[in-house]
Amino acid sequence: MDALLHRIADRRDAIVALTQALIRIPTLNPPGRHYRDVCEALGDRMRGEGWRVELIRAEGTPGDGDAHPRWNMVARLDGPRPGPCVHFNGHHDVVAVGEGWTHDPFAGTVADGRVYGRGACDMKGGIAASIVAAEAFAAACPDFAGSIEVSATADEESGGYGGVAYLAERGRFAHVDHVVIPEPLNPDRICLGHRGVWWAEVETKGRIAHGSMPFLGDCAVRHMGAVLEEMEASLFPLLAGKRTAMPVVPEGARSSTLNLNAIHGGEPVQEDGYTGLPSACVPDRCVLTIDRRFLIEEDIAQVKREVTDVMERVRARRPDFRYEIRDLFEVMPTMTPPDAPIVDVVRGAVRDVLGREAEFVVSPGTYDQKHIDRIGRLKNCIAYGPGILDLAHQPDEWVGIDDMVSSAQVMGLALHRLLAR
Repeated sequence: MDALLHRIADRRDAIVALTQALIRIPTLNPPGRHYRDVCEALGDRMRGEGWRVELIRAEGTPGDGDAHPRWNMVARLDGPRPGPCVHFNGHHDVVAVGEGWTHDPFAGTVADGRVYGRGACDMKGGIAASIVAAEAFAAACPDFAGSIEVSATADEESGGYGGVAYLAERGRFAHVDHVVIPEPLNPDRICLGHRGVWWAEVETKGRIAHGSMPFLGDCAVRHMGAVLEEMEASLFPLLAGKRTAMPVVPEGARSSTLNLNAIHGGEPVQEDGYTGLPSACVPDRCVLTIDRRFLIEEDIAQVKREVTDVMERVRARRPDFRYEIRDLFEVMPTMTPPDAPIVDVVRGAVRDVLGREAEFVVSPGTYDQKHIDRIGRLKNCIAYGPGILDLAHQPDEWVGIDDMVSSAQVMGLALHRLLAR
């Protein structure tokens, strides 16, 4: 085991180089750029190390098409003896760049012990650490029992339906025993699961009329203003008072939360390239997109009922108030038991590599564990990887090189304890 840890430490430059190479492929989602490029780059590397590689397109999934096909890469290495299968899964897509960068977001700049770039911590540094850990373990212990799989999958940032969900629906986790998702949660934390999520559209309805005579119409935007006022008065305080026993981080996410994701009323100002003024009309519809994160102690039916109650209270005091609530998607909370086999093994590896006990946490947002759990029917799954969660989706996103090496050592040591027997 000491030889394995030294072997991984000696591959520090390889971890950095692979992270840089992945950052330099701008796999932006939306719309889903360069998915095949990143899968081919990883596939070529792993074939060269003797792995069996498949490139799998998730045809028919949201966003898939000729312009932006949803590509995934799955690599497998079998040991000479039968044994369990350990699967490392990382998503290769990244979110929009945004403003405020001082480093080129797709250069993979190295400075002050960090690698900078969009996706550096979320989660190309984690992919690189898991691959180098698996390669180092296979080189140090060629007689291992079982198999190792590494997948680089699409669309986690938009729900994972073109990635892990697609693979899980086709039984690609049926033979897997242990899953590690190297999301950025610090190298001394083991993430057991995540809160639930419900996205919906709330629409208020009105009646169109000339803008100079608004009294002849019914303004849907004013109706929505009343909805927002009621949410502030009753729903937000209700959610703030709910608390979970799950070890969710950061502390604020141990309560239920609601994000008002987007709102639009009336005619679009820009449509088909038009940039002039809108016509003078009373808006007859207003749509609010909500992002509700809920706790494992909550029931999804009650979560939805709370929003309906808001709308009914508004209707009781506003004449002609009409509304519609449309589900967009929902994911139930999940949490792997703290005594699950993969938790126990990684916990011991963290202790041996870092010299301290691992902290158990739960993510405030969902990630691809939801599909491995609900579709793949595999509970023995955790998120563990390098990076600081708070840096995800931020300008000047970075991942620490020391953290990548330490995480790779933990993952390599976990492989040793599961397969080198």
